[in-house]
Amino acid sequence: MVAAPSTISSAAAPRMADHRVLVVPGLHGSGPAHWQSRWERLYPGFERVVQDHWDQPDLSAWSQRLGEVLAQSSQPVVLVAHSFGCLTTVHRAAALAQVFSPIVGALLVAPADPDKFDVSAQVRYRLPFPAVVVGSRDDPWMSAPRARQWADQWDARFVDAGALGHINADSGLGDWVEGQQLLLELMGQLK
Repeated sequence: MVAAPSTISSAAAPRMADHRVLVVPGLHGSGPAHWQSRWERLYPGFERVVQDHWDQPDLSAWSQRLGEVLAQSSQPVVLVAHSFGCLTTVHRAAALAQVFSPIVGALLVAPADPDKFDVSAQVRYRLPFPAVVVGSRDDPWMSAPRARQWADQWDARFVDAGALGHINADSGLGDWVEGQQLLLELMGQLK
């Protein structure tokens, strides 16, 4: 048996170099075994959006921090978000709706259910850029049917990842090559 590569092909490097890739973790900041952290090690150009309080899901504060990081460069940005980071991403995109936004795409993985955080009204927004929502059939934070509904609300493509739990370190995904491929496909759609 041939082992799957841990990274996407080197042919993708020019496309990735044309964009600033921001990693937007969820609660507790995606520890070292989480695929987001592993991707940062695989792709040193990826930048993490660091929150002051990883254990306090404050949508306004997290969105403001994302806005601060976005303002540091005018380079086109692709966001790679997980869980509450997905809600943060949508909230910030909505906040930038009337001004210039460098966001050109988003990979939204295992979004947390906005109802659990009482923020549904704040993230009910159609994204103006290509986005992919990846849901899991056994995600305790949001069922796959609900994730599909939110993908429709956000005008994003929905991908059923199968039964992967919360698509986090506990899911045992390693470098999650399938997710890297989704990111590459998304970046291939960008102008």
